[in-house]
Amino acid sequence: MSCTKRGRKLWYGVLLLIAVLPLIPGPLQSPFAQHVLVLTLLFACMSQAWNILGGYCGQVSFGHSVFFGIGAYGAGMAVVTYGLTPWPGAIIGALLAAIVSLIISYPCFRLKGHYFAIATFAIVEIFNRLFMVWYWVGGALGLDYPIIEEGWKNFMWFQTKTQYYYGAFGLFILIFSFVRWMEANKLGYYLKAVRDGQEAAEALGVNSTAVKLTAIAISAFLAALCGAFFVQYNLRVDPPMVMSLDMSMRFVLITILGGLGTFWGPLLGAAILIPLQEYSRAMWGGLGGGVDLIIFGILIVLIVTRQPKGVMGFINLLTTRFKATKGGDD
Repeated sequence: MSCTKRGRKLWYGVLLLIAVLPLIPGPLQSPFAQHVLVLTLLFACMSQAWNILGGYCGQVSFGHSVFFGIGAYGAGMAVVTYGLTPWPGAIIGALLAAIVSLIISYPCFRLKGHYFAIATFAIVEIFNRLFMVWYWVGGALGLDYPIIEEGWKNFMWFQTKTQYYYGAFGLFILIFSFVRWMEANKLGYYLKAVRDGQEAAEALGVNSTAVKLTAIAISAFLAALCGAFFVQYNLRVDPPMVMSLDMSMRFVLITILGGLGTFWGPLLGAAILIPLQEYSRAMWGGLGGGVDLIIFGILIVLIVTRQPKGVMGFINLLTTRFKATKGGDD
């Protein structure tokens, strides 16, 4: 069986598993468990959006919470300020995020390595302060949703989380399907070429600036869609909630934990970190907010020192050893 066929079977198998998870009788039927599932899918999507730029293209950005926040404010303002459904606000917010990403990234891409990363730190702080004093978007108080009709039209439910789960599942299919397509097409090869050696790629005729700008525009657009979902799920938004270094670092660390520049890495990282955070907080209250970070910090140290390719690196290593053992037995 070819790797392509195995990959396709794995993809459809994972989709089937995710689709039936909320329907399995038992602990997953509880509202809290479904809350954890919703957040896991959402942060897997957001981390995959970041992975397009940070993993496949090799441009480590700590500023993606800006694009996440623009998408959140786009949907939030459509509902709260203009009395519309969130759908046009989500699309407009995603387009604005892509435009903003191009404007701020063009000069930043002149920087390389850690200088680019430091610049993205500054961008988060700038936008955070801007939105804190910008009263058109609610300022420091943010936006609180009114009570409106439930349903897919307003993408809002109060009595159940199942519909939110399947909304996150739809977002998962959109973003992960795009990355699957990207990996198999010219764009994916260009991104990896720039990541592995920008000078060598340019010598072969690759326009590295255009490739990086394309990557960040797509990444920002998808991140903004995740932000739009986030605000609909929380029914409020304010600058610290979405445009913070803490939020940006979460996207980065989830991807590093799962496997930087890999297809399944963001999902694996989110499946480890998000339940760890949510259940530790539920079990230990205020202390849980520290315990989960301690455990996650230990995991990151182990990953960086033992297997820089993350959980996917361990899985690939075990798979290789299993095949070698099986071949030896034959």
